[in-house]
Amino acid sequence: MEGRGLVRSVTVVGTGGRGRGVGALRAAWRRRRADAAGLPRQRAERARTPGEAAGAEPGPGGGRVSFARSVLDVRVTVGGAVFLGWDGAAPEPSYALVGACPEPDPRARLEPDKDGGWRVVSERMLVIVSRHGAVEMRTPGGALLRRDQPPRWWESTEKGADEAEAGTGPRWMQRSELPCDARFFGLGGRAAGPRLRTGKYRLWNTDAGPCGPGTDPLSVTMPVLVSVADAGTLLVFHDNPWDGSVTVREGAEGQGSGHDRPGRCEVRMDGGPMRYWVVAGAPSRVLHGWAALTGAPAVPPRWALGHQHTLRGAGGERAVRELVDGHRERGLSLGALHLETAHGRSPRGAAGDTPRFPGLPRPVAGLRESGVRLVSVVEPGVRAEAGDPLFDSGGAADLFIRDARERTVLGRALCGEVVFPDFTDRRVRKWWGALYAEPLEQGFAGVWHTGDEPVSLCAFGDRTLPLSAWHALEGRGGDHREGHNVYALTMAKAGFAGLRELRPGERPFVLSRAGWAGIQRYGGAGAAELETGWAGLRAALSLVLGLGLCGVPYAGPDVGGDTGRPSPELYLRWFQLAAYLPLFRTRTAAGAAGAPWGFGEEVLEHVRAALAERERLEPYLLTLAQLAHRTGAPYVRPVWWQHPRDRALRDCEDAFLLGDALLVAPVLEPGVRSRTVRLPAGRWYDTGTGRGYQGPATVRVTAPLGRLPVLARAGAAMPVRGSDGRTELEVWPPAPGRTGDGLLIPDPGDGWERPTAERFTVHRAADGSVRVEQDGGGETGYAVRVRRPVGQD
Repeated sequence: MEGRGLVRSVTVVGTGGRGRGVGALRAAWRRRRADAAGLPRQRAERARTPGEAAGAEPGPGGGRVSFARSVLDVRVTVGGAVFLGWDGAAPEPSYALVGACPEPDPRARLEPDKDGGWRVVSERMLVIVSRHGAVEMRTPGGALLRRDQPPRWWESTEKGADEAEAGTGPRWMQRSELPCDARFFGLGGRAAGPRLRTGKYRLWNTDAGPCGPGTDPLSVTMPVLVSVADAGTLLVFHDNPWDGSVTVREGAEGQGSGHDRPGRCEVRMDGGPMRYWVVAGAPSRVLHGWAALTGAPAVPPRWALGHQHTLRGAGGERAVRELVDGHRERGLSLGALHLETAHGRSPRGAAGDTPRFPGLPRPVAGLRESGVRLVSVVEPGVRAEAGDPLFDSGGAADLFIRDARERTVLGRALCGEVVFPDFTDRRVRKWWGALYAEPLEQGFAGVWHTGDEPVSLCAFGDRTLPLSAWHALEGRGGDHREGHNVYALTMAKAGFAGLRELRPGERPFVLSRAGWAGIQRYGGAGAAELETGWAGLRAALSLVLGLGLCGVPYAGPDVGGDTGRPSPELYLRWFQLAAYLPLFRTRTAAGAAGAPWGFGEEVLEHVRAALAERERLEPYLLTLAQLAHRTGAPYVRPVWWQHPRDRALRDCEDAFLLGDALLVAPVLEPGVRSRTVRLPAGRWYDTGTGRGYQGPATVRVTAPLGRLPVLARAGAAMPVRGSDGRTELEVWPPAPGRTGDGLLIPDPGDGWERPTAERFTVHRAADGSVRVEQDGGGETGYAVRVRRPVGQD
């Protein structure tokens, strides 16, 4: 063992840290022994590159280019996405793709290019392959979006080395160049961002504990890199769940000297296929294409867009009642309560926890009548105890992960030794989904998956299963190096399918802490645990923006962080930010420590106002949820969303758009009562003061303790809840002689109906009067409230 690992293990055992003592030390050594016996031994390696092109075979959507030591398949699909696969890697099988691979575009063909290369011309992208294996992605007009250098593989030099023994292929690397003005985003939920600065980012879902901007990786990592430059927006997805890293370096312009330094990107993977998808265009088109590939984001139930709360600890039924009554007595809305027990639970978890929640159906019935749903917190680990029904039934059917010697893998949780279901096996998903019947019968309305990275406590090394642990991988078979990152995705798939089968008339609520590309098909991401502090508050915004650009629009960390009690100001500013995020969730321990009423009357008054604004915006949030399902556009968008060529907006990390009608500028530092905001082009109104501003510009707005600066786009017709509880249209007038627009997608209830979108046009006459009508003419069918700006406009 290296000295650093030994010191860490002694520290954990001595202090009772997150590793949890001697049991975690024993688990770490057991994991190391399993990998020493089950993983292929390291061999001497040599590098391989594609070599020179030897010919090409045109085909539908592109074709195959043969090189001296490899082949490259290029396929343009009907949706505009481009697939590239080296060494014969095909688009399928893939956990990321939804359904079958998209059909090739018959109009795109592989044709000869200059200097012995080849090219594929499509409607949205020009792909050029050089005779040495470099690949360029350009706009139809020829502007460079990305240039991939010839890839490199490292293969064994030993004769007769069996590739199956080494996993599913050699480790590989791909280096790329991008325009000098490109900015990088994505790679899942990252605490340092949302703009990814020069650095190395690991692709390995990790329970990092309470984290801040310097912590990486976190629970949701994806090889999805979005680059934004003057030339265009590009999304590149390396469809490979193995452990790896992405290193980016921002470029720099030569200030007129002509010596521009391009942006650079390097992708390294420890194994798996070298294949990737590329989607180009405007940001909205890119996310629409990404959703077409990996699946439409699930629409959460209506209650899931309200205020939710997590109760931690062992307070039992009394703590539940006190917390709900505390909200009600103080006029604070509460839509859902997540019951997180003191230790990990299976699907029967909180529902079957009779010592802590005696007579649970009675309080559940009362809560539901008052509009509060219960969410069961579920971990994948099953307690390894003979006589436990889950352990016995799963073991008898061979449903748990095994090691290379066909022995059930034992992990470690707070409750002791546990075993892990293999969710990459269809039989296991069916079995697991059926287990959710019990929490549903107890009155729970949804599930929150936690510990699904997966986590196995150990004193040193990665807190996960042995890398040699064996997964079914839908019958293909493979070890944990390939199965780790998709574990949470397949667990969410099991939960979603189970809930849908048990309650076919209701949309399931499945929230996951970890995830991979495609997790949005089954629900949202609770994101990571954050440190309590202003740095944690900034990381919360970074996580939500990054996940949204990776196709996961429903996300949000808990208010206040996880490492202590926040100051009253920090709690309030965090609460105000969360009120504009898709997943709005607070948390307390038993005894209501950290509840909104624990920070003084002034904070409570402002919290009540933030909750009232959240409720007022419910029709708008429901519209954004439906829009995300149909187009892939996230609820929370970077400020450059509609103006990606505005370089100042690309560098803005402290504000965001909520849909296309609102710009939210959270307060991320203590003592701030005014702040600067970079505005996109167009007219914007401060919703608090009514003052108008003309963008693009950087302006200073007031940020009193009672509210965040929120600006509305001129001409926006935004659905909100009126004082009578009915939906109405709130309109900020467009500039004289100009028009505006609005969109409303009515709430379909808890079922699967697809409501009809209603579009509106806003007209402003020369005399200043404002008229709203449905597209195609006719009355709106809703009350219209026109907000009047301060002063002349």
